[in-house]
Amino acid sequence: MSNFKEFTKGLIKENPTLVGLLGMCPTLAVTTQAVNGIGMGLATTFVLVCSNIVISLLKNIIPKTVKLPCYIVIIAGFVTLISFLLHGFIPDLYSALGTFLNLITVNCIILGRAEMFACKNKVIPSMLDGLGMGLGFTLALFLMGSIREIMGSASWMGIKLSFIHPTSVFVMSAGGFFVLGIIIALVNKIAGKKPPKKIGCAGCPNAANCASVRKDEE
Repeated sequence: MSNFKEFTKGLIKENPTLVGLLGMCPTLAVTTQAVNGIGMGLATTFVLVCSNIVISLLKNIIPKTVKLPCYIVIIAGFVTLISFLLHGFIPDLYSALGTFLNLITVNCIILGRAEMFACKNKVIPSMLDGLGMGLGFTLALFLMGSIREIMGSASWMGIKLSFIHPTSVFVMSAGGFFVLGIIIALVNKIAGKKPPKKIGCAGCPNAANCASVRKDEE
């Protein structure tokens, strides 16, 4: 049951994009089309799962003093692999994702799961954690890409929707922020979450793990 929970938590309850507000750069940049959102999400999921597995296996070998550079090297290796695969087999998607594909290396979601979970847990839970978080990220990008493509281009997955009048603002940066805000609000409404009464460290869900908060308390 615990392994199932590790997998499902990233889908909605702890969705890295819609709840954790991580990975905003690719979320806003590549979601002008639904297929781009799926491509970026699945590429990130592949890197997240593989890096979590390797980091979990090597957690007792990697020195704490150089763990962050080691994590980046591991992640960069898998990013290079997925880049080669996309370039060779899906060149159109590779071109559409562009620079943002290489920026998966420094994606906060991947580094965050490596630091907060993979380096502290066994292989199977780490793999399921990466898979759940990755699919949650993919779901968020696909949802955003679908809305922006339908409203901004009057198409979906390349299929023209003649009954919709396109509004170009939805494929612009402003439209991306607007759609993201609406989706986040809906997710919070469905989850029954309320905004924190106090703005600051005390209202942050990660306050207990923050070094600055512990320092202030001391």
